[in-house]
Amino acid sequence: MSKWLLRGLVFAALMVIVRLLQGTMINTWETKAGLISVVLVVVYAIVVFVWGYLDGRNDASANPDPDRRSDLAMTWLLAGLFAGVVSGAVTWFVGLFYKNLYVAGLINELTTFAAFTALLVFLFAIIGVALGRWLVDRKAPKTSRRREGDDDRADTDVFAAVRDDRAGSDDAQDYDNAHDYDNAETERQSSAVAVAEHPESEPKRDS
Repeated sequence: MSKWLLRGLVFAALMVIVRLLQGTMINTWETKAGLISVVLVVVYAIVVFVWGYLDGRNDASANPDPDRRSDLAMTWLLAGLFAGVVSGAVTWFVGLFYKNLYVAGLINELTTFAAFTALLVFLFAIIGVALGRWLVDRKAPKTSRRREGDDDRADTDVFAAVRDDRAGSDDAQDYDNAHDYDNAETERQSSAVAVAEHPESEPKRDS
């Protein structure tokens, strides 16, 4: 089972339970309907936050390099959308038989209420993920980041190849200049030796 599906199922079921508790408690304490609704939503958000915090901490501990970490934002976004749609549909179906449950029409449950649930799950989960990763990164030693494929890009880098060719050309030119200089010095020394060994004959003097 994928991560987002597991989280979506759990929080869809938890939202249905929250809606059932809301209906029962409001029918018992009608004057405290607003407080009951707020408390239940806060408890639900705390559970989401704790799960997101654990996800962020575990992911940061397993992958010290931020570039290699999981995309938990997409995971929790899908989980929130799934939880919102499924919990809205299930709550509407239960409301057909349990009249004390406060439900709206099916369209409203699948749109307005589903969007509220998705936003609630995504927002508090991402806050938890960010906090969990930050606490781990704060205590972890700084490491140099290295992306996959850097070695391959270095081998195929056009500019690196041009620089290598230019450096090779410069080295070859320096070698040729040095070689020509050595040859010139050798010829100069040979000429000097030849002149010393075979001096020109002095001109004859007239008697």
